[in-house]
Amino acid sequence: MDSTPIISLDQVTVFQQHNMVLSNVSFTVNKGEFVYLVGKTGSGKSSLMRTLYADVPLAKGSAEVAGYNLNTIRRKEIPFLRRKLGIVFQDFQLLYDRSVNDNLLFVLRATGWNDKKKMADRAQEVLDKVGLATKSHKLPHELSGGEQQRVAIARALLNDPEVILADEPTGNLDPDTSEGIIRLLKDISSTGRAVVVATHDVLQIQRNPSRTLRCENGAVSDTAAIVAE
Repeated sequence: MDSTPIISLDQVTVFQQHNMVLSNVSFTVNKGEFVYLVGKTGSGKSSLMRTLYADVPLAKGSAEVAGYNLNTIRRKEIPFLRRKLGIVFQDFQLLYDRSVNDNLLFVLRATGWNDKKKMADRAQEVLDKVGLATKSHKLPHELSGGEQQRVAIARALLNDPEVILADEPTGNLDPDTSEGIIRLLKDISSTGRAVVVATHDVLQIQRNPSRTLRCENGAVSDTAAIVAE
């Protein structure tokens, strides 16, 4: 694992709408590091994740993500920050009227790709990485929940991001499928990408332990301890 920070927060305050949910948040995440972000519903972990990809403006403190200063980032720069990030959601957020392959091509076009062969090759490459090489022609509803989440992870990898932010990626999956998703994300971190997983899934943390940031009582603590919610 590279010791170079790719995420750095110093004395950050996080708001949910106009309510302060976290204060004095300070931590770094290095390249290639896999980190869990845990906390009960309403503890601020999703708001913290949204702050990292500049969906929630930084109100207080200083933060840098993938080379972008979140204090000074301009609105027009946010899409370029997000190209350095891969974002994975609990509910997959796939386009259900088109195939797996067309879901990926849609994102490539939206992020400036225009060479059809390179686009097709890249889509197949990321599907290979997530174990779905033979499913490119399927519609999302023809896939299991775990397969849909793998498509979402493939989509997150398209632009070779430096950071993967996964917000409750196993929230809609059974335990065995969830373990496969966590192991896949851990494998991705071993390629040099930082991976931050916000989760309630204590079972998966116990099965696949790693550094854990805990949102609790308006603060974030950095611990290796595994405590059931």
